[in-house]
Amino acid sequence: MEKSLDLKLHRILNDRSCRDFILADAKDADMAYGLSAPGQSPEYYGQEGKFRTLDEYRRLIRDVVRQGLVDIVLMSGSTSELLTIRERLFDNSHITPAIRANDTTDIWLAAGSGRYTSQPSHQFSTTTIDQAMCGKADCLPEERSLGANLGLYSVTYNNDVELDLHSLQIYKAFRLEAERKGFRHFLEIFLPNAPGEHAPERLTEFINDHIVRTLAGVPEPGRPVFLKIPYQGPEAMERLARYDSALIVGILGGSSGTTMDAFQMLWEARRYGARVALYGRKINNAEDQLTFIRYLRAIADGEIEPAEAVRAYHGDLAKLNIRPYRPIEEDFQATHQSLSYSGSSTPPVSRSVPSQIKSGPAKPDETTPDFSKMTPQEKVEWNLAKWRRILD
Repeated sequence: MEKSLDLKLHRILNDRSCRDFILADAKDADMAYGLSAPGQSPEYYGQEGKFRTLDEYRRLIRDVVRQGLVDIVLMSGSTSELLTIRERLFDNSHITPAIRANDTTDIWLAAGSGRYTSQPSHQFSTTTIDQAMCGKADCLPEERSLGANLGLYSVTYNNDVELDLHSLQIYKAFRLEAERKGFRHFLEIFLPNAPGEHAPERLTEFINDHIVRTLAGVPEPGRPVFLKIPYQGPEAMERLARYDSALIVGILGGSSGTTMDAFQMLWEARRYGARVALYGRKINNAEDQLTFIRYLRAIADGEIEPAEAVRAYHGDLAKLNIRPYRPIEEDFQATHQSLSYSGSSTPPVSRSVPSQIKSGPAKPDETTPDFSKMTPQEKVEWNLAKWRRILD
């Protein structure tokens, strides 16, 4: 089945004015955390916390794929081996499976490990390209289509020439191997996790400049299909997004925060040039993941605004008899969030949210209804029906 990711990448690269937006569910937390990776169990146990099992985590991935509203599901190598290769979960889905291709030391977040995130990041990869593509050490040419053909590769620059040079050398080796084997990747750039006394004075410029400098010498066959970076505000996003029409910019979700945090970040990043969003903890820690994704999809497609989506989301939770984590008044608040994987770094960006969020209206045509007369739920349902018609 043709993948929505490929359709959207083609349209975005050929027409920057198109409204396509790529949405990914990042279910690769077991590459970073320990037993807490699958997230908090939705049941209540008094004062005792209890986490989902890995089997439950993978069951949620199956649910997300069946729902069909995201374009990518990012997984660990072992989860992809089970779901993509053995179960063939993605064969009849427009969703693209992807794996985390490297697990740098700044995402080593096992409880009690202590010092890793406070030390400068080092490159490391648990899995290999062949294992991602066919589930074993060496693939035959005809076996390379069995598994995932897309991987997330992560780099963290710390303004240290030796460390950053080593990261670039390892990334270069990965790119060359991936190009030879027909494996695509998208590039994640984290904020410096431990720059010490050498912290960049202008962080947004440091990140943007490193991105374009890293890719300036890379020919098209070896380039990432898109970027995954922390959202550092409208100005930084707009400057990067307009720099190179062949570079598709995406954001990472960061820590959970409120529902308004998640919806507002997506809406704002999209407004200023982002064309991809990868949400992990924001989805995994939602009261109801499938409902949460429905509203992410509607916001990503420009059919509903954040404040309206928060109200509608709480209304759906009430219909499902699901208790929200916080009252709706608190869920409307925007919080200052950490945007590194570990949640230890914060960019210098205002997170204030206006009480009435306004955006330019979509260009109407004969098939567009009068959204002013529709409820939030009707808007979402109209958008989902339209999205499915495009993919069918």
